[in-house]
Amino acid sequence: MTTARTATGHGAGQPRARPTQQERSDATVEDLLAAARALFATAGYATTSLDAVCERAGVTKGALYHHFSGKKQLFAAVYAREQERLNERITAAYRTVTDPWGAVLEGCRAYLEASLDPGVQRITLLDAPGALGWEAMRDLDDNCRELTRRGVARAIRKGALPDRPADPLTSLLYGGLSESAMAIARAGDPRAALDDALTDLRRLFDALAAGS
Repeated sequence: MTTARTATGHGAGQPRARPTQQERSDATVEDLLAAARALFATAGYATTSLDAVCERAGVTKGALYHHFSGKKQLFAAVYAREQERLNERITAAYRTVTDPWGAVLEGCRAYLEASLDPGVQRITLLDAPGALGWEAMRDLDDNCRELTRRGVARAIRKGALPDRPADPLTSLLYGGLSESAMAIARAGDPRAALDDALTDLRRLFDALAAGS
């Protein structure tokens, strides 16, 4: 014979527990970030208003200010999320190759492929430097430049590259990747531009590995 559940159980027909205050707060933040990401990706940072974000998210402006001090902090949170997504994509590509220098190449490939998304290009490459500044962008622990530096440093340690300081090569690679990403996104045929960039990227990696 089965026994009835206690009043604290979750038997059939019992009402579901109401969301906690923290759960409601977290849901509001997620709604705001999703709305802001969509607007920043299409309209851009300068044109997007907080009123538009609130309307799209279905929240009051007071609710927004409860979580964010203003548009800059909201954009910073959106940018941080973009970096997390890019990092996941780059890391996944990096781990598909055992050769440490080839792994960096695959990570760079993933970064350039992400530039086919106009929203990624608009938020991370076009608007972030002006809205946040380079120092704030680099303060993130796991920004894309830092991932590049770690990969380069590991390749040097493993002997896949001739011994050299990692930071100068990191700056050259990341700067070139950022410019290439913008060129791909603006090209009349972004896929063809990506293929051309990847061809030259492979040549560059081969030359660096050979010590040229």
